[in-house]
Amino acid sequence: MSEHVYTEINRLVNRLKQDQSSDGSWNYPFDTGITADAYMIILLKILQIEDEPLIEALVNRIESRQTENGSWKLFHDEKDGNLSVTIEAYYGLLYSGLRKKQDSHIKKAKQFILAHGGIKKAKMLTKMMLTVTGQYKWPLIFPLPLEVILLPPVSPVNMYDLSVFGRVNMIPLLLLGHKKFQIKSPITPNLKDLYHTREERSKEHVWEEYRTDEYRSFFSTVQNAVKSLIGFPDYLHSLALETTKRFMIDRLEPDGTLYNYFGSTFFMIFALLSVGYSKDDPVILKAVEGLKGMACSIDGHTHIQFTTPHVWNTSLISYALQEAGVPSKDQMVKTANQYLLSRQHHIFGDWRIHNPKAVPGGWGFSDLNTMNPDVDDTSASLRALAYELKHNPTNQDSWQRGVAFMISMQNDDGGFPSFERNNDHQWLHLVPFEGSKYLLTDPSTPDLTGRALEFLGNYTNMKKPEKVSKKAVNWLLDNQEPDGSWYGRWGICYLYGTWSALTGLKAAGHSSDHPAIKQSVGWLKKIQNKDGGWGESCYSDIKEKYVPLGTSTLTHTAWAVDALISTSEEPTPEIKKGITYLIREGSKECWTNEYPAGQAMANFLYIHYHSYRYIYPLLTLSHYKNKFMNELKTGYPPFN
Repeated sequence: MSEHVYTEINRLVNRLKQDQSSDGSWNYPFDTGITADAYMIILLKILQIEDEPLIEALVNRIESRQTENGSWKLFHDEKDGNLSVTIEAYYGLLYSGLRKKQDSHIKKAKQFILAHGGIKKAKMLTKMMLTVTGQYKWPLIFPLPLEVILLPPVSPVNMYDLSVFGRVNMIPLLLLGHKKFQIKSPITPNLKDLYHTREERSKEHVWEEYRTDEYRSFFSTVQNAVKSLIGFPDYLHSLALETTKRFMIDRLEPDGTLYNYFGSTFFMIFALLSVGYSKDDPVILKAVEGLKGMACSIDGHTHIQFTTPHVWNTSLISYALQEAGVPSKDQMVKTANQYLLSRQHHIFGDWRIHNPKAVPGGWGFSDLNTMNPDVDDTSASLRALAYELKHNPTNQDSWQRGVAFMISMQNDDGGFPSFERNNDHQWLHLVPFEGSKYLLTDPSTPDLTGRALEFLGNYTNMKKPEKVSKKAVNWLLDNQEPDGSWYGRWGICYLYGTWSALTGLKAAGHSSDHPAIKQSVGWLKKIQNKDGGWGESCYSDIKEKYVPLGTSTLTHTAWAVDALISTSEEPTPEIKKGITYLIREGSKECWTNEYPAGQAMANFLYIHYHSYRYIYPLLTLSHYKNKFMNELKTGYPPFN
């Protein structure tokens, strides 16, 4: 097996070398399905921006993903299809002007939509898009009064209680809902045929999401908080309008987008139109160009990414290459790390509100992210830069700032969040948005906590991290699932969380004989497939329990095997079978290579990272080589 392990490592390293960009980064696609593609068509048509080549390319991409029954899916094994995604595709294709309702595949899409409940059963964010673009009526009462933006962070209810991800999407919608703004173009399609009855159409403004007792209680609480504001109503209203607009403008990134997110920028553009900006205002035109800049090519089709994953890709790849034996002085690693150093943050962002004593020093996810760092990208970048920063005196400040920022983000409960510390407010679960638990809050999660522990245990020797690690370990042990697994917030799902937790606990010094580790290892072995691999369905995220995919994937297998390697002193049969799977299937092409391994919003947005099929098998094979193949432990392999 040794020769085959080395050969596969060599193949993966050379593939990564071939795909590296000239600036040192890797721009493998961040594939989130067709939602952003459809929204981009709609946006361009409404703004009357002529870009027919892009629109035609997006139409082709959307159509390439349609299934036999006329629907579009979020993931391969999704039963039947997905109503909201199908509505978005249907709308985008019609809005392009290149497709008509009489086209056979459009008819099939319409049949699917009506058979699955019609437009009223769409997910909340889809409904918001339809409402803004004139296809649905605003609810009689919007979820939040505009003046909520004026409530200070010390208020029991305020906008900074929302996660940064929820906040930058909610605030443009807050303004749009307050204005009850709608906009159409001369060629706006009519979607009234997606309702079952005329009576159903007449009740568009009755959003069932806002008619629950829980929501009424929540809205009452918010209203009472707003009433506590001192000032004349007209003045407060005017101030709220200006504050909302200023919030968005102050968070524009160099490419003109709002925090480098497609969704928040899409709704921001309409929000600015609602307060008087013209379609050709420089701010709006630059934002549109920023969204166009998120385009990438996948299998010959143009895809608009939800964001650009350059920093995440590059940090993980640089780290994996170095684990494989590529030295930090190698030009491939050197240029990658120079890129990462250029993306370290130097300005304050919203994170300062919940973490006022910290100074900038983290990393964000996307290429042009300058003010929205996160714990995972920070630890990933520090892993990649560990040798460079520790042995190059000129970069000591970068290392110290990065480590200090990451440690400062630990929550009081001992776990680690994604973007902002101590920002997990239960009242937000009452907001009528799907997945509000993770869309609107930023709690400690096992994947973030485990990866933070792994970094602290393997790359720092400061006294303070020892105290930090003890609290993090206790949090992980307290949040293990009854079956021995851990939930992963940003990956699919229990395999991701379990890999993160086990490697973190081992790095923190826990024995493999610890009951929690033994139970988790037993769970991983139990769910291994006959072919030696592992595979998990996106339904795990939706149902909040482990759901097997029924087949194996490279990424899931790599996570599981790497977790087992970290807990074993010898290559067990399960590890060997997993390694054999990674070698045998590494260069094969099938649908499992495109299966989402990441999640953003449960049952709404899943992520296929095109880099993962290289990163995690390389990392796992390298850890196997380094731990169990003594003859290859030293020396730099002669990669071709």
